Amino acid sequence: MLLTVENLRVSYGAIRALQGISFQVDEGEIVCIIGANGAGKTTTLQAISRLIPVEPGSKLIYEGKNLLDYPPHKVVTELGIVHVPEGRRLFGNLTVMENLILATYGRKDKEGIKRDLEMVFDLFPRLAERKNQKAGTLSGGEQQMLAVGRALMSGRKMMLLDEPSMGLAPLLMQELFKALREINREGTTILLVEQNAHMALQFAQRGYVLETGRIVLEGPTKDLMENPKVKEAYLGG
Repeated sequence: MLLTVENLRVSYGAIRALQGISFQVDEGEIVCIIGANGAGKTTTLQAISRLIPVEPGSKLIYEGKNLLDYPPHKVVTELGIVHVPEGRRLFGNLTVMENLILATYGRKDKEGIKRDLEMVFDLFPRLAERKNQKAGTLSGGEQQMLAVGRALMSGRKMMLLDEPSMGLAPLLMQELFKALREINREGTTILLVEQNAHMALQFAQRGYVLETGRIVLEGPTKDLMENPKVKEAYLGG
């Protein structure tokens, strides 16, 4: 198992955001976590990335290593877990190319960097056309492509994606998820959190349903799509 999460608990003051959730992600998988706004999806990814503290008793194991022993920057540079956050968080005053190259700060493999840059531009030709354009002037869809491209450039083994479809037109959404599927085929494990349950369940192989900080359902996505509770709550009946 690549990633094992056990009894993950996170609180913000008196508010319990995650109430002891457990799940696993195997190498090469695409796994999704779906749930309503405020269910704890973003908190889950931030905990894995070590961006927020977790409560005692929480276990986060990645490739046999205790994630709690690693600060956020080493989660990326040493373990290869890269986080594409909600809202993209690009450097808007830097160009597309500068954003991509900045993501390679922890890498020494020049040939690998060159290959990954070619892959980014193959997957997202618009970024190649706009490589000298400032990131802040790109459309929302192009910015999301750049956020994923930047994650690719970091030398990732596993990609955490937070609401990648948010604000995207249907065509751009399809284009983005097609690229993500290709990234997975190339060997990157993907953990996706999404409010767009229909898209997430079509994209992933396995899924978890998160409600108010608890996992209430899990299984192969084809089974979840047929589950009456999931249909009613997330797929429009």
